[in-house]
Amino acid sequence: MAATKGILHRVDYKWIALSNTTLGVTMAALNSSIVLISLPAIFRGLNVNPLEPSESGYLLWMLLGYMVITATLLVTLGRLSDMWGRVKLYNLCFVIFTIGSILLFLTPSSGNTGAIEMIIFRLIQGVGGGFLIANSAAILTDAFPANERGTALGLNMVAVLAGNLLGLVVGGILSTLWWRSVFLVSVPIGIFGTIWAYKMLREQATKRSYKGMDLAGNLCLGLGLTIFLVAMTYGIEPYGTATTGWGNPLVLGGMALGLLLIVAFVIVETKVADPLFNMALFKIRAFSLGCAAQLLSSLAFGGFQFALIVWLQGIWLP
Repeated sequence: MAATKGILHRVDYKWIALSNTTLGVTMAALNSSIVLISLPAIFRGLNVNPLEPSESGYLLWMLLGYMVITATLLVTLGRLSDMWGRVKLYNLCFVIFTIGSILLFLTPSSGNTGAIEMIIFRLIQGVGGGFLIANSAAILTDAFPANERGTALGLNMVAVLAGNLLGLVVGGILSTLWWRSVFLVSVPIGIFGTIWAYKMLREQATKRSYKGMDLAGNLCLGLGLTIFLVAMTYGIEPYGTATTGWGNPLVLGGMALGLLLIVAFVIVETKVADPLFNMALFKIRAFSLGCAAQLLSSLAFGGFQFALIVWLQGIWLP
């Protein structure tokens, strides 16, 4: 044990930070996709038929609940980390994520009650995943010098993409063995990552002093994204005699309200003294083009992932 500690002390801190954050984002990304391929086995284990109209909502929220929470909390969690300490909240995120994984594995009920419990536990897991993703890039930025930062962040992004694809493979294999093992696989990794982060990571950046939380910005962004994404999810559900819900007034109204709140967020951020997100960053050409490239990459990857899921689950489709 002493020899191991001696070796770790001789390793540059930046590589310790890279390896731990890479583990964290890989696990978070893996769990965003692991249930996608495992859903037939999970719902059979819960004795729920997600193709029934009254139970299709469970299917949607098992698919998208984790990603909705991660997306809506990402910017807010980044601000909290700047205020209270990035490593401190990163360590906490491993604990939250691990607790969510344990709860999912132990889901006590079956039927509709079990599906609701599992959705709630997935939301808890999503909070942990949001912390992991929000803090990993910031920790690497603090740990690496400017000339190596691009390489570190690039490797971190590759880990996210690899985790998404790995989740499909791991979920497919484990779901054929035992549906609960889909969630159990994250528990030992989460425990190991929690201990490793607590023992080895340390704060590199000074905490920033803010006048307070941008409550208006948080509400506009959080509610806007949540309402818009919820409306989008129910848009793919049947409505009346139609096979999809894009003609549903609640879906159309939710999407419009969500977009209005997101526009309000942009306006608010240009008016408040301590904005949640500095909109002036988009005046930097490299930043704007990088964000646009990331958006297009995510759209392409998401479309490919969706097609792959349908193809891999074709054996179970009616």
